[in-house]
Amino acid sequence: MQNVSHTLLESDLSDTSFSVTNASSSAVSDSSDARIVLERDSGVKRVHADRESAKEMVSDVLQSKLRGEKILQEYATTKTLMDGTRRQMVNLLVADMMEVHGRIPPTHVREKCALGIITLFPCLRDPYSKNGYEHYYDADGGSGYLAWRIKTVQRNTAVQSRRCYPSTTYQDGPKSKRDFLLTCEQLTGEECREAISFIKHSADESVVKEKMKATFQCRQAMTRDQQASSTVLDVFPRFLDIPGLVDQDFTMMFGEEISGKMLARWRTFFKPRILADCKNLHSNVHVDDLLSAQQNSNESGWDSDLSSILLLVHLLPPTSKGHKKSAKISSYQAVSHVVRYLKIGASVETFLSSLEPGQPFLLCVGEQKNNIQRFYVIVDHKAIPCKGQTSMAAFD
Repeated sequence: MQNVSHTLLESDLSDTSFSVTNASSSAVSDSSDARIVLERDSGVKRVHADRESAKEMVSDVLQSKLRGEKILQEYATTKTLMDGTRRQMVNLLVADMMEVHGRIPPTHVREKCALGIITLFPCLRDPYSKNGYEHYYDADGGSGYLAWRIKTVQRNTAVQSRRCYPSTTYQDGPKSKRDFLLTCEQLTGEECREAISFIKHSADESVVKEKMKATFQCRQAMTRDQQASSTVLDVFPRFLDIPGLVDQDFTMMFGEEISGKMLARWRTFFKPRILADCKNLHSNVHVDDLLSAQQNSNESGWDSDLSSILLLVHLLPPTSKGHKKSAKISSYQAVSHVVRYLKIGASVETFLSSLEPGQPFLLCVGEQKNNIQRFYVIVDHKAIPCKGQTSMAAFD
């Protein structure tokens, strides 16, 4: 009888313990679910607050301008904006941004403005992009209506500044005459023509270099002549097969001290300042790849020096030149206008034949981008070999 009572007591205690455990587990689960719901609600509220803040910012700017009120009225009536009206809106918002935040508005301000536009004008939202506002500002590519307008204003203000100070801006331009510190006699007339003919056919590089020095002033006159400047490489083809001739001319123009200044001060002065300024860049995959080269953690990317040079492209976004309908490009696309890579073994001639007309750029030929064997400067579909064996020397 006692055994039966004891068994019943143990059973009751076990049931009670199980019930308490279940209740405790249920309470923990409910608490966890509640926390998830609260975090989700908090995130939704934060996104909503960001949208409302951006919307209010754009609305305040437009309401403070006469043209802005007309833009709001047009949207209220038609539920859309004509292209001309949209351009006016972008111009007003960019003008306000640059007035408040300076010539280079921060990335987060540009993004907030883009978000405010599609929140205030929902019909302007792009349903096929990630955030809906990338056509107004895309931080990854540095593109969009706002970015392009900012670049246009920056370019126009720079032109106006140059017009105010023409003497200091153009006195050292490529077409201006300079006094050169020439260390050898310069040939003229028939002697110069004979030297040019000799240069084309001589196999003695040391003699060719001496003759190139003696015809230096002849080349300088050609570069200042609009018609003759495009034929320099035809008249002096040895630029294409003897490395160092460009360096020789440059040194004759500016002297040893100036010619070597960039290389001498690169690691201690220029490079550290570029990397310091890059801390303020908006992070994206292209910038991150270039920055990772500084820690040698990017095995397939450019070396540290060339990566630093290319970061300048992102610090100084390119602008369209010439015709108003010229295509605008992102900072990432602009990199190919500065430097390109060709796998060693590939034909340089084939590469040159595939190029479209454009500005000079650096061609790097090697096993990998960070292991280059040869460097060329590409000018008018011609490859000028570089004397420098490092990326920085070649770029210089």
